[in-house]
This record gives sequence, C-alpha cells and structure tokens, in this order.
Amino acid sequence: MDSKTRILFVDDHEVFHECMRALFAAHEGMEIVATANNGQSAVRLAQELRPDIVVMDMSIPVLHGIEATRQIVAEKPESLVIILSGHAESDMVREAFRAGAKGYVLKEESFTELVQAIETVRAGYLFLSPRVSEIDLVEELSATFNPKPLPALVQLSPREKQVLKLLAEGKGVKEISTVLDVSSKTVETHRANLMKKLDLYNLPELTRFAVSVGLVKLSL
Repeated sequence: MDSKTRILFVDDHEVFHECMRALFAAHEGMEIVATANNGQSAVRLAQELRPDIVVMDMSIPVLHGIEATRQIVAEKPESLVIILSGHAESDMVREAFRAGAKGYVLKEESFTELVQAIETVRAGYLFLSPRVSEIDLVEELSATFNPKPLPALVQLSPREKQVLKLLAEGKGVKEISTVLDVSSKTVETHRANLMKKLDLYNLPELTRFAVSVGLVKLSL
C-alpha cells in the first residue's frame, strides 16, 4: 500500500495515547490520526475522519467498546475495528466479532502483535491473538464471519515465530537454544510444530515463508 494506514486509537487511559502516537510514528506505513477516550467520541471521530483502522479498547466509558464497534461498522464499514481487550474468554471474543470487529488483540501482547493485527486485517483476514487462538475459536470465527481463511502466521505462538525467524536467518538448533535460553530439544519441538502447522517440511520452505510474511528480509 502506498499511503499510510490511518488509525483511530480509542482508550480511556489518555497516557497511552501519547505512547501509542510515539510507537506508531516510529513505524513506517502507519499513523494515528486521532485518539478518543470514550465510545461516543470514537463513533463521532470515525464518522468524521473515516480511518482505515479503529483500535478499540473494550472497556471504555459513555459507550462500551462493543456497542461503539457495532455503530462504527454499521455507519462506516470501511473502517476496520480491532478490539483491544484484557479478556480472553470465548464469549467476549464472539461478542466482539458479532459486533463487526475484524481483530481481537489482548492487552498483554506486544506492540509488534498489534502491528501484525493491523496488517492482517488490512489484508482482508480476521486476526486473533495467539493466546486467544488457543481457545480453539479460529475455525469457528473464520467460517462464521469471514470466508477468507486465516493466514498461517496467526496460528503460531510468539515463541514459534521467534524460532521461525532465527531458523530463516540461518541459525542452527544449538545457536537458537543459546539465544532463547532453552534446551535444544525444546527448539527441535518448536521446529516440528512449525512444520506441522505451516505444512512445510524443510528449511528452504520455512525460510521462503518467513520472508513472504516479513519476519525476515533478504539481503541484497
């Protein structure tokens, strides 16, 4: 995409607004165009600014994040909503997607995970944090809310992504075990799980996949 992804960030803790502005300012291709501290303001700003992405805290005053999402999606469906939540319960996740959200990120995840959620949703997929995916909702939500299957990367845990990145960078099992401070057997288990989840069964295939999803870059 040539233009930057325009983001409306909604959270009632305003100290996070400046933190997020700084993080996104340092990330090429994305920018926060406005912030809101309650659901009512979020709906109004979404109508006025038509952001590409709305990152919506679920627990916000005046108008709950779920209801604000429902109104935004009904009036401006081109604005894609990602819920930011401290709850991993399956009922909460289902409620968010029924309201029209396209992504669900747990607050305990890293900023990198939020960026991945934005990129995934912008590409036309649903996104679930890895810890949410473990609830076994992936197939159910994909079938119910989006005919486009979830990309394979979403199925991987944060540690599996680390191992995949290091493998693709040419590091061996012993070196990876040292970097991650785990046993070689643990690294081998992660590698086997990666191959099974991605249906890729040799290092060149894993490397090509890692490059294709942006985990590593090829040296020119």
